[in-house]
Amino acid sequence: MPRDRRSGGRRGKSGRSGGGIAQLPWAQPRHSHPVYQIATEEEVEAIHAASIRILSEGGIRVMGDNVLEHFARAGALVDRDERIVRIDESLVDQALSTVPSSFTLTSRNPEKRLVLGGDHTCFGLVAGPPNVHDRVKGRRAGNYEDYCNFTRLAHHFNAIHILGNQVMAPVEMPANTRHLDTYFANLTLSDLCFHCTAIGRGRAVDGIEMMAISRGITVEEMAQDPGVITIISVNSPRLLDDAMGDGLIAMAEHGQPVTITPFTLMGAMTPVTLAAALAQQNAEALFGVVLTQLVRPGTPVMYGAFTSNVDMRSGAPAFGTPENTKANIISGQLARRYGLPYRTSNANASNAVDLQAAYETMMSTWGAVLGGANIIYHAAGWLEGGLTASYEKLVLDVEILQNMIEFLRPASFSPEDLAVDAILAVPPGGHFFGTDHTMARYETAFYTPLLSDWQNFENWEAAGARDALDRATSIWQQALREYEEPVMTPDRREALEAYMAGRKEEIGGGDP
Repeated sequence: MPRDRRSGGRRGKSGRSGGGIAQLPWAQPRHSHPVYQIATEEEVEAIHAASIRILSEGGIRVMGDNVLEHFARAGALVDRDERIVRIDESLVDQALSTVPSSFTLTSRNPEKRLVLGGDHTCFGLVAGPPNVHDRVKGRRAGNYEDYCNFTRLAHHFNAIHILGNQVMAPVEMPANTRHLDTYFANLTLSDLCFHCTAIGRGRAVDGIEMMAISRGITVEEMAQDPGVITIISVNSPRLLDDAMGDGLIAMAEHGQPVTITPFTLMGAMTPVTLAAALAQQNAEALFGVVLTQLVRPGTPVMYGAFTSNVDMRSGAPAFGTPENTKANIISGQLARRYGLPYRTSNANASNAVDLQAAYETMMSTWGAVLGGANIIYHAAGWLEGGLTASYEKLVLDVEILQNMIEFLRPASFSPEDLAVDAILAVPPGGHFFGTDHTMARYETAFYTPLLSDWQNFENWEAAGARDALDRATSIWQQALREYEEPVMTPDRREALEAYMAGRKEEIGGGDP
């Protein structure tokens, strides 16, 4: 976001669709305020030291032979029988010396280029749920029609900057080729960057090839100007499976950024203490960072954090908790300690778009924003602990994200904003409604909400007494009506279709 301290131009209709929903213009936000710190410098170093012990004494179990070979050539201790790789601090330090502290991600629309690192942040669409829900059709299995609609909504709402790895699984499509259809939807129904699927080499390379086609460049050219990113999940505790390893290697070989994200739930995948969870998360993340640099030094890589806790009564995952919020903040401190861009999420565990969904999302979003996250993943539409993508929750989240964007905007303390003359011109006990200072600024002085209704009770009741959930349904329906597909030249669309057809024939009934 440009560091413009003026308040003008902050509101208005969508810059993409020209529709009637008033929203903030498309821009990448920046952290204009100092990031928050919970852990002291000494405590951060204690986490680091514990992580090095985990890596050097316990190691990480690796299922892929190719990953084992990379570490063996680098001098790591590789137990091929147990498939355990142990690395020391020197390998970690060597890898960190070649990792860029920030990088850009360019979609087919160069005006939507994202900077990942430093004081830049961005918000991503929910990714991965097997189900979808809205108040019109109810809860159902993920499908391609809803996939496309969520992609349209992400394109329409300016607070969403990047698409996730399959907003939902279109389960009616063949599992080994449906990634091609979802990539095609990402590239034709929006002009945003997206996370490609890295479950195996083929899916990762397909995402790279298709983004290059949409941009009219070669894969080799895109290695110098990345266009897709992926998330490599470590199966906590301390396991990297072969598909994730293959996907990481493919992305790194092509110069595309990788986010290493352990999925650590205190009490299940880690010990119950926050310090232990962060030490394990940190060890697993550093292991992935090292691997990217062994494959291709200089590969862009992000420090990913997804640490929360379980309900100790049931074992169910819990999100938006105080522990989750603290983990989001301290993980940002760890990422900055290593000079790495930082990815986290603002998840919730609610089964409905209700008060719980709102306060848990707000709690985790504050942790992510105050922690200095460069990508907040799953930021719009996540429900039911990540098992459902929700239309109404997406609208609620866009409201939260727009509030965060305005919070991040720097305040101005110029003489005009201090307005001493305006204060002195109004007598004690008066008001400022009609003053020149107010009249010159009232249209742009404050954030205008997307979802909130600020009418008094009588007017609200007269207008139908519609609550936020009712209004959210109307808003996503209106957004789909107003959506306009971004233009793609016929030759690039045809090239994408030809690539898809060729790959589907090549994959056939086999694995991609």
